[in-house]
Amino acid sequence: MSRRHTRTEIAALVADADALAAGGDFQSKIAHTLGVSVMTLHRWRKMERNADLAAEVGEDSRSAELRLENSRLRKLVADLLLDTMKLKEDAQSHRHRATRKT
Repeated sequence: MSRRHTRTEIAALVADADALAAGGDFQSKIAHTLGVSVMTLHRWRKMERNADLAAEVGEDSRSAELRLENSRLRKLVADLLLDTMKLKEDAQSHRHRATRKT
C-alpha cells in the first residue's frame, strides 16, 4: 500500500538515512530500514537538496520543483529528438542499401 509522507517526515527520514550512510550502510539496507525503496530515498534526497538550494537563492520549494521538472522534460525531449533522428538515418540507409541491391 502506498503512503504519502509529509515534508517534515521526509526531512527526518533523509536525516536518518544520512546518519546510517555515515555509518557505512549500503543504500539498499538504508532504504529497507526506513521502509521505502532505494529510488524513493534517492528522490527524497534530491528533493531535499533542491529545496536547500532554492532556500539559498530565495526561491520557494514549488518553484524549485518546477525548475527541476522543466530540466527533466528538456532532457527527455532532447533524447526523443535524437532517437527520432537515429531512426530516420537508419531508415534512409536501409532504403539506400535496398535500392543498391536491385
